[in-house]
Amino acid sequence: MPEAPGPMKSAPDTYLAIYAVVGRIPAGSVATYGQVASLAGLPGRARLVGYALSALAGRSAIPWHRVVNAQGRISPRSCGSDADLEQRLRLEHEGIGFDAGGRIPLDRFQWRP
Repeated sequence: MPEAPGPMKSAPDTYLAIYAVVGRIPAGSVATYGQVASLAGLPGRARLVGYALSALAGRSAIPWHRVVNAQGRISPRSCGSDADLEQRLRLEHEGIGFDAGGRIPLDRFQWRP
């Protein structure tokens, strides 16, 4: 079954599975959208992880900022907010470094559960 083009309307259990995985990512580590999807039992559904994270309330305790794309980059937000900068600042505060191209070296910082 192909991935839905937008957030699933009846996905509370799916989103909860994603949030449970993201909640396990320790400070100072990152996971990719695809990695979170696989660990949540949703292989190939990286985009769904993005939808679930974008649905979080502004002050959520879930560490959404620890999820990056497969290249180790912060994925730009479609809303045009300062969330990209906030994400980078949060990651840097946790000791995560970026290279000159704005990428996080996944070989050093990727979570290995």
